[in-house]
Amino acid sequence: MQDSLLFRMPLVARFLTLFAGLTLSTAVLASETPHVSLKTTMGEIVLELDQEKAPKTVANFLQYVKSGHYKGLIFHRVINDFMIQGGGMDEKMLQRRTNKPIQNEAKNGLLNVPYSIAMARTQDPNSATSQFFINVAENTNLDYPGRDGFGYTVFGKVISGQDVVDKIKVVMVDDVRGNQNVPVTPIVIKSATIVKP
Repeated sequence: MQDSLLFRMPLVARFLTLFAGLTLSTAVLASETPHVSLKTTMGEIVLELDQEKAPKTVANFLQYVKSGHYKGLIFHRVINDFMIQGGGMDEKMLQRRTNKPIQNEAKNGLLNVPYSIAMARTQDPNSATSQFFINVAENTNLDYPGRDGFGYTVFGKVISGQDVVDKIKVVMVDDVRGNQNVPVTPIVIKSATIVKP
């Protein structure tokens, strides 16, 4: 019935009807909140990313996910009551090549609260590349404007696997090749993939 009605409509009207449907479908897809699964040697962590409030940061993170950058890297810095950091080094503590740094988006209203994910950076506010950290405490000193007028960009949160984060934050750590707070037993990211909500 609907097909025959569409067929009897003038050509322009048919085109507009079909175009409106396609546009709506595209808008629905674009508005979907990205979810990323990090499968580690200690379990799975699922992240929900906020592309509305941190569009450049989320796009950057997803680019690394899609390229396979995170596979085989480790959580190389773990500090209980602070955060767990990964996305930059392998088990030999060698850094993997990254893309160009991105602009700091910490002034977005998202806070460094437990189980939020944020970008790691150097003293340069606009130096974040692939390294990220998951907060395991109320780290309000990292929120915008922070001590340097910028803060650290939060771009999502852990929605599944909080227990895995809790296991990681209490592992035994040591100094390794000039790096502090390195887990004695490597916590490897076996895969990072985009998953459906």
